[in-house]
Amino acid sequence: MKILISDKLADEGLDILKAVEDFEVDCKFGLLPEELKAVIKDYHGLIIRSGTKVTADILDAADQLKVIGRAGVGMDNVDLKAATKKGVIAMNTPSGNTTATAEHTMGMILALARNIPQAYASMKAGKWDRTKFRGVELHGKKLGVIGFGRIGSTVAKFAKAFGMEVLAYDPFLSMEIADQKGVVMVAMEALLSQSDYITMHVPKSSETRNLISDKEFGLMKKTARVVNCARGGVISEAALVKALEEGKIAGCALDVFEQEPLPLDSPLLKFDNCIVTPHLGAATSEAKVNVAI
Repeated sequence: MKILISDKLADEGLDILKAVEDFEVDCKFGLLPEELKAVIKDYHGLIIRSGTKVTADILDAADQLKVIGRAGVGMDNVDLKAATKKGVIAMNTPSGNTTATAEHTMGMILALARNIPQAYASMKAGKWDRTKFRGVELHGKKLGVIGFGRIGSTVAKFAKAFGMEVLAYDPFLSMEIADQKGVVMVAMEALLSQSDYITMHVPKSSETRNLISDKEFGLMKKTARVVNCARGGVISEAALVKALEEGKIAGCALDVFEQEPLPLDSPLLKFDNCIVTPHLGAATSEAKVNVAI
């Protein structure tokens, strides 16, 4: 079986594959779409992370492909309809980076609450301004979690340790699970209007695209802070810019964007109360090894 790995994978994962006598493993990182299309015909298996986009064109050229494995959460960089039509199994590693992404989410929430990046930049510029960066506490505040899967439920557990009350919205969440996790299951409108912090943990799909837009920002408190460490596009960036300009929310923290890398002329970069990181949610040494294995 010939296996192509088109995105960098931790050695611990490569060692497992290379130990199988019947596997022939090739690592070809950074292939352009046309380059991948040209070579994919020779392979039975393809392993990717987030860099490779497996489009219908590439699948059409994959005459021998049987399986695609994504080392990470979500499958939005694979055309699943085209894979199904071709008879190619597509799978991911949904639990490998749960802790990393949940911890990054909590870091973003704390950074928003205490103005940590802004205070750091101010001090590096030679200033000492305690009043300007006065923050707010998490204890006693309401955290709204949209999407209560592995990552969302882990964020809820972390937030409860800070003394936060957790509201959860997920069409697939049962009352029994909500009770077990110690969260309050509510409708989307109630979550948006009651939460002090709102964090997104849904996959990117036609149903979740622009899930948070003008209407939803209009329901939020002016003191609300919004976090997205899930997927770019589940929050409308145009609506978010408008909400920040009009003071409809107190701030936001984004790790993912509609276009990545985020263009340097993005209007999101002009707001002091918009904290951004370059898709670092799963970027820990531990998560890299976990998803590879």
